[in-house]
Amino acid sequence: MAEQAESKQEALAIFAGGCFWCLQPPFDKEPGVLETVVGYTGGTVKDPTYEQVSSGTTGHREAVAIHYDPAKLSYARLLDIFFDNIDPYDASGQFVDKGSQYTTAIYVDNEAERAAAEAAIAGLEAKSGKKVATVIAPRVDFYPAEEYHQDYYKKNPLRYQMYKKGSGR
Repeated sequence: MAEQAESKQEALAIFAGGCFWCLQPPFDKEPGVLETVVGYTGGTVKDPTYEQVSSGTTGHREAVAIHYDPAKLSYARLLDIFFDNIDPYDASGQFVDKGSQYTTAIYVDNEAERAAAEAAIAGLEAKSGKKVATVIAPRVDFYPAEEYHQDYYKKNPLRYQMYKKGSGR
């Protein structure tokens, strides 16, 4: 199932930043975000399951789809939130989660998004002197994760906090 923006008052950004449970809350609290959905993107299997993706064999990454109001929130601000919540220099995954399914990516839909992502990465590299491992890729199908993964931090706050603390985020 492909995530799409519903109207001109809504845009869509898709970011992979390791465990999707940990990437969802920072976007949910940002004014101008209408909805977030956790799921899988970038792979070769249609409608993958968590078990398939977590095996690291499908090519998918755990990701978050962010529906937002571009009149209230810029794509550049979304990139800032994304980079503030990941380790952009780790090519093997994020924090304790290692494997291709936990690597970072920005899925772009147009040249403006690509240019903004390239500028953000160039800024990080200039500031740190290190190569950013986050890739920029064309947006492809996004498959929502199973319902128990959606808003996990709200449904299971104690387990989520234990995981987040234990993960090193």
